[in-house]
Amino acid sequence: MSISEAESHLQCMERFIELANTMKNDGVPTRVVSAALMTASGVYATYSVVGNSGGLNPSGVEKVTAAYKQNLENIQRAKREQADAAASQSNP
Repeated sequence: MSISEAESHLQCMERFIELANTMKNDGVPTRVVSAALMTASGVYATYSVVGNSGGLNPSGVEKVTAAYKQNLENIQRAKREQADAAASQSNP
């Protein structure tokens, strides 16, 4: 049985977080780990669109930037919802 794309996404994200935490635990500052992950993501996002033979044109950069922005907004919304749920459970 194959897993869904959403489950695959979650598993990949968890592997990246695990690797990032390993780097942090090895003494790499979290800001450096974060910057390296962002750089790697940008390199891979470019590869996923144009392969190894080129770079994004300005409209491609805008599309990738918009996707990152939307993803970050979704993450922050989910974090706020988790915090609100935790607060409402501790204050019945």
